[in-house]
Amino acid sequence: MIQIVPTTAIEGQKPGTSGLRKKTPVFIRAPYLQNYVQAIFDGIGGVQGKVLVLGGDGRYFNDTAIGVILRMAAANGAARCIVGQGGLLSTPAASNLIRLRGADGGLILSASHNPGGPDADFGLKFNGANGGPASETVSEAIHACTASLREYRIWDGPAPDITGLGEAYLGAMVVEVIDPVADYAEMMARIFDFDALRALFASGFRLRFDAMHAITGPYAREILERRLGAAPGSVVNATPLPDFGGGHPDPNPIWAHALMDTMYATDAPDFGAASDGDGDRNMIVGRSCYVSPSDSLAVLADLAHLAPGYAGGLKGVARSMPTSCAVDRVAEAKGIACFETPTGWKFFGTLLDAGRATLCGEESAGTGSDHVREKDGLWAVLLWLNILAATRKSVAELMADHWARYGRNYYSRHDYEEVDAEAAQALIADLRAALPTLAGQSIGPLKIARADEFAYDDPVDGAHAGAQGLRIFFDGGARLVFRLSGTGTAGATLRVYLERLETDPDQLHLDPQEALAPVITAAEAIAGITARTGRAKPDVIT
Repeated sequence: MIQIVPTTAIEGQKPGTSGLRKKTPVFIRAPYLQNYVQAIFDGIGGVQGKVLVLGGDGRYFNDTAIGVILRMAAANGAARCIVGQGGLLSTPAASNLIRLRGADGGLILSASHNPGGPDADFGLKFNGANGGPASETVSEAIHACTASLREYRIWDGPAPDITGLGEAYLGAMVVEVIDPVADYAEMMARIFDFDALRALFASGFRLRFDAMHAITGPYAREILERRLGAAPGSVVNATPLPDFGGGHPDPNPIWAHALMDTMYATDAPDFGAASDGDGDRNMIVGRSCYVSPSDSLAVLADLAHLAPGYAGGLKGVARSMPTSCAVDRVAEAKGIACFETPTGWKFFGTLLDAGRATLCGEESAGTGSDHVREKDGLWAVLLWLNILAATRKSVAELMADHWARYGRNYYSRHDYEEVDAEAAQALIADLRAALPTLAGQSIGPLKIARADEFAYDDPVDGAHAGAQGLRIFFDGGARLVFRLSGTGTAGATLRVYLERLETDPDQLHLDPQEALAPVITAAEAIAGITARTGRAKPDVIT
């Protein structure tokens, strides 16, 4: 039986670059989730007769929220919901499943790399029929519906049990519970040389993969240990937990410090990696050799042809604007297109769909290709392993080779988290106003060549995105970028991106913070971060 429940619009339900993220208690308090789900359904033109994919990263409230969404999908006339067993489904696996099954879209429950738990973060986003995050147009339509919503529809009765595989009915809607790992694993086997990877592990190659008690654990254990023969126990923290084991599921040297300790120990494994809450991000580290996400993208672009799925070469590459320009140098050398887009994976979607890019990446530990329409953490790990198997070089040797050929883009991101929102917005507004006056100024050894605010016109569909970050360029290839992040749930996160190109062979192995010291000094001098935010140093440096 369908219930039509009167409701009132809730302010602030505006999806960001990766859907709507709020504190878990906000989502739990009815009708917050119900309103937003109805707005998604209305914003995409309804779900009558449609097929939807549904799953999440297993964080707190994931299972309850899935039950609500199933009941609402049935009441709104959906024909079928394909659900990961136990409500689990990584973001890249969901993207693949949407495309594989020809679904009309999917609802993914995750706040990505944000902490989980009763007092932590929760999120929900809609992905379209191409498997990618909702476009700007669809996101705006969903937001408009949140502001005018007056009722929502929900099935009066419990949702089917989703702990076992198989099909059940909720009203006229089929609820199909599937193995969340199987289709994804088969896709990886088509892209990579699994025989070469088995031989690599059989030779004694040692790996440590930290799943951070998040969604990638079951995927990594199935593929790396069971199918490829990595030693049992190579995948650690492999069981998804509602609070990610009390940790922060963000794969960087700060939050994955246990992995870093292991990889920098005397008897370190040959290769280390980690993934995030919903499985779309990655961290790569060799024995005593951390690889920044920007450098990882550049190396993968250079050597992807060593994996069978990319043997024909790349059609083009794309990076988010704040990501370092290292991949640009690779693209130029290979004679392929390189696109610079705003932050947010949805901006890569049109390029991938049009066949203009094969490989994409963001400095925030996200890399992916045209196999899905999301970034994909485990895919990046497998591509690195395929390259290591083909070259028989270590991670450190590959990085040294890369910098020797292309130079090194020293790069870092400084995050000032949960800054007073008004103070952060005022800092950006004042810096924006000062941009026209900056060219020609010198700060220490750096001279400002130009400054602007990044805007993007999609080369495929012509969509325009403005106000995407403030950029300051220096003579010699150094660069500063200032942005307010859209992934937090409290206050504002000010992100400062620092970059400097080095081509002197004797200066390619410095500590990044040391190499970037003049750029760090310039950032403070230009923006007055300490005085404006009260923060003497960043909360997180990656």
